[in-house]
Amino acid sequence: MKMIIGLGNPGKQYEKTRHNVGFHVIDELSTRLPITAVQSKFGGMYTVVHRPEGKVMLVKPLTYMNLSGECVRPLMDYFDIDVEDIVVLYDDLDIAPGTIRLRQKGSAGGHNGMKSLIAHLGTDQFNRIRIGVGRPIGGMKVADYVLAPFGKDEKPLIEDMVKKSASACEAWLGKPFNDVMNNFNGV
Repeated sequence: MKMIIGLGNPGKQYEKTRHNVGFHVIDELSTRLPITAVQSKFGGMYTVVHRPEGKVMLVKPLTYMNLSGECVRPLMDYFDIDVEDIVVLYDDLDIAPGTIRLRQKGSAGGHNGMKSLIAHLGTDQFNRIRIGVGRPIGGMKVADYVLAPFGKDEKPLIEDMVKKSASACEAWLGKPFNDVMNNFNGV
């Protein structure tokens, strides 16, 4: 089974924020794949979808961003999912809005959700899709920026990135992640 994890924060107040772009990709995938019941376990919501390529689990950790690993590790253990069979979707300040970057390993880059995952998984060697949200301008604090909604001019870029990210996840169901990286990096 493969696991696609979208990082974000639960609650209405965070729904449309930059930090929740990983949740948006899971929502997009939920409209594309034949979703059955959504279940809850280990502080997260998930569903298992049966595809011709095999089973895939869509996950939204509800532990808040900074504790994402507390949900993901127990789910992986319970369902016996290997680290090479996951992909994590999250916002990245160092990438311009409108761009996604796929990687198979790397540091947390200051992202607290990724720090939590790396700590709980015991490795930084896992697939990820970094979704560009850009950096704040005009002296705005990073925390305020990522917890703010996208600006009107950013929305079309974000919608496009969410769709591209979902398409990359779908491609990964039938291809090695390295092949998917070659087709989607920087788009």
